[in-house]
Amino acid sequence: MLTPGDKAPEFALRASDKELVKLSGLRGKNVVLLFFPFAFTGVCTKELLYMRDSLTEFEQLNAQVLAISVDSPYALAKWKDEQGFNFPLLSDFNKTASKKYDTLYKEFGLGLKGVSKRSAFVIDGEGIIRYAEVLENAGELPNFDTVKQILQSLN
Repeated sequence: MLTPGDKAPEFALRASDKELVKLSGLRGKNVVLLFFPFAFTGVCTKELLYMRDSLTEFEQLNAQVLAISVDSPYALAKWKDEQGFNFPLLSDFNKTASKKYDTLYKEFGLGLKGVSKRSAFVIDGEGIIRYAEVLENAGELPNFDTVKQILQSLN
């Protein structure tokens, strides 16, 4: 499991607009990295709507929000359009980032395997993890107050 002080694993994932997003391309900026199980589901929608509605607050803390799931870029594009999400949704369809960040359920509901756990990471501008929260219960949300406190301490 990754912990604060660890170097954040590099990834290159396709966003819902098919753009390739690399963690290394965000050096100098804090990153709030959110893994979530599935698009179009209740708790995931609640989580990302919170981020949408709070994005200005995170941007003022020099943070780029990225949300990652194992959904396809096409499903993420549809969901992003429907919900008006204003930050990148990244497809980890091949589960490369989820494996590197140790955020995969062995088995999710309905017997589905390889689904991302709801998780939050704060990565500083140098690529170091400053906060890591990996939730076993997909019905819970990350502690966004702590995420904001960590970001404030980095500025």
